[in-house]
Amino acid sequence: MLDGKTAVVTGGAGGIGRSIAETFAEYGAKVVIADKDAPRCDETVSAICGRGGAAEAQVVDVEKREDVEALTKAVVDKFGSIDVLVNNVGHYVEAKPFVSTDETDWEALYSVNLKHVLRCCRSFVPYMITAGRGGSVINISTIEAFRGIPNCAAYSAFNAGITAFTRSLALELGKDKIRVNAIAPETTDTLQVPLDYMLSPENREREKFWTPLERFGKPDDAAGCAVFLASDLSAWVTGTTIHLDGGAMAAGGFYRVHDGEGRWTNMPVVTGAGTDRDD
Repeated sequence: MLDGKTAVVTGGAGGIGRSIAETFAEYGAKVVIADKDAPRCDETVSAICGRGGAAEAQVVDVEKREDVEALTKAVVDKFGSIDVLVNNVGHYVEAKPFVSTDETDWEALYSVNLKHVLRCCRSFVPYMITAGRGGSVINISTIEAFRGIPNCAAYSAFNAGITAFTRSLALELGKDKIRVNAIAPETTDTLQVPLDYMLSPENREREKFWTPLERFGKPDDAAGCAVFLASDLSAWVTGTTIHLDGGAMAAGGFYRVHDGEGRWTNMPVVTGAGTDRDD
């Protein structure tokens, strides 16, 4: 589905970014992995090429303007333009109450979550327009852009900014047949969020009661959405965000009760049949 397309994936050497890069290559794209971790870049490229895919690494920090400019020049010099840009980098940096944060914290969150998206789009999109063959921009945000998240207020705000930017840029680029969409994942098991380390074994057993699809996300889930948005399968889709959340937003705070009867609750503690249960 991606034969002949060139794709740039930022943060493409680990987690969701790596899965997107590997899956793009499996579907025929030439993939440029842009990441600041050189060893992981090399490992990812070797894995892709070892399976017959086409990939190369560019060691860059997308929070630095000069690095993004150098990345763009390297890609354009080699390929002329790109067809797919995936802005995948993002991080909550440190969770703490908003009143305990200061402008240094806000600037760090802005840089890693929103500013680099603006920077990468501003750098690559003009070449996509000039090439005249359309394309796809895919911004990775978070489901926390659509609901409250305690102790990460600024993080949530900047990711909500990605949503608004995605919608508005899609309108501007529609005439150029460049589609702009976003993916907003719920908790996904990655290097950044290592669930086996963060959750005890007994709590991992309770995953199936926490989301309607009974598990947390995997990087391949995001890769599947990204292939859809990068390919002609989504030729009439632009300006939207896919909630990659296993149904969590639809549940709206309801959880399946661990009673074998398929009941649901929106309370942490449920009383039933004369027994108090922590579900």
